[in-house]
Amino acid sequence: MRKLQSHFLFIFAAFLFFSTQKIKAQEGNVSIQQNQKIEKLMEVKKELNENNKIGDRFVIQLFYGDNGEANEVIQKYRNVYTYPSQITYEAPNYKVWIGNFRSRLEADRALLKIKETFPSAFIPKPQRK
Repeated sequence: MRKLQSHFLFIFAAFLFFSTQKIKAQEGNVSIQQNQKIEKLMEVKKELNENNKIGDRFVIQLFYGDNGEANEVIQKYRNVYTYPSQITYEAPNYKVWIGNFRSRLEADRALLKIKETFPSAFIPKPQRK
């Protein structure tokens, strides 16, 4: 019994000794060097993404005509669907475009749903830039 107490006392004393010592960890510095052109490319890519100008994207056209009717159509659309929508101007008419689909298949799937409310909707041929 006395031996057990002395072992416990020794372990406790060792624990106190090591826990009060100042612990030092390894320290290091990491420096990253990258070409300045990478930052410029990332800025250009971000800009193109914001302006939806990357690659051939597909949209669905709901309307082609005057501005007043285009606003009515886009409001009606926004009350029903959640795909992004925009009004674009091509002299002398306005177009209501929705979506920014990466593939024709993705656009076709959305078109099937949208045709229930807008039967004249179609997918125009994407323009090459």
